[in-house]
Amino acid sequence: MSEEIVNRVANSGLITFNLEDLFPEGERVLYDIKDNLWQEIALKEKDFREFVKEHDWSQYQDKYVAIYCSVDAIVPTWAYMLLTIKLAPFAKKVVFGGLNELENVLFDEALSKVNTDDYIDARVVIKGCSGKAVPASAYVRITEILQPVAKILMYGEPCSTVPLYKKPRG
Repeated sequence: MSEEIVNRVANSGLITFNLEDLFPEGERVLYDIKDNLWQEIALKEKDFREFVKEHDWSQYQDKYVAIYCSVDAIVPTWAYMLLTIKLAPFAKKVVFGGLNELENVLFDEALSKVNTDDYIDARVVIKGCSGKAVPASAYVRITEILQPVAKILMYGEPCSTVPLYKKPRG
């Protein structure tokens, strides 16, 4: 006589939150303003404005763009603002900083749309293993979002979790 195999994980009532599902698809591009500097130390307004006017900004169509300066230079804030104005009609998103800052912003925007009603008094496992680069900031942010509503928060996989939080009774 064979016994029925019971999937205890499936019957546990756990909800798995996979941050990888929020990963925004699209090419990430770094725009280094260093290439627009005079001798890599300062920005000349006239030359920069001419470049901005003549540059083909359409090459950034549907890309996520991080603008930064890789050298220690004198770059006025308005230069980054002007780049943003030119990139915005084409890029999906423009941020100041490197690729890490870009990923943080993209995940933060995606997480701001999470409907917490779906997690009220739920037992939630925040999935740990990911095939895509999920920044640590996203794990911190989802914890901040779900902790006020979830009954239990865990990290890992439904078959092997690390307990993080249990709502006090009362």
